[in-house]
Amino acid sequence: MKAEKEKQQNLNFEIEFLEKLLDINPNYVDALTLLGELFTRNKEFQKALEIDLKLAEFKPQDAIVFYNLACDYSLLDKKTLGLKALEKAFQLGYADLDYLIKDQDLKNLRESKRFQTLIETWKNKNLSSNIS
Repeated sequence: MKAEKEKQQNLNFEIEFLEKLLDINPNYVDALTLLGELFTRNKEFQKALEIDLKLAEFKPQDAIVFYNLACDYSLLDKKTLGLKALEKAFQLGYADLDYLIKDQDLKNLRESKRFQTLIETWKNKNLSSNIS
């Protein structure tokens, strides 16, 4: 119990620190990235989404940013937006299918037929590009 409380205090401290840092420099991408991860770990999914939306503005060609958006939307049970973000992540080059299949943040999306179609499309595209 004590270890869990200490862990939560450390998490809260890190979040406060990064928020203060972003008050000084709101465009500090590395701090935004870490803060988004911490909000997710702290189950503050709406705040994580807001951070990741900012990151998408700063890094519109970053597949990981859009993967994280897919996770945020899934955690908030916004499946359509999550699937669109995941599709964009694939278009930008996201390729870690093994991780995606296991990622608990995407659980809500995996329940969708569109998710399965998206995965099959991605597999087929990569298979055909490996043959060429």
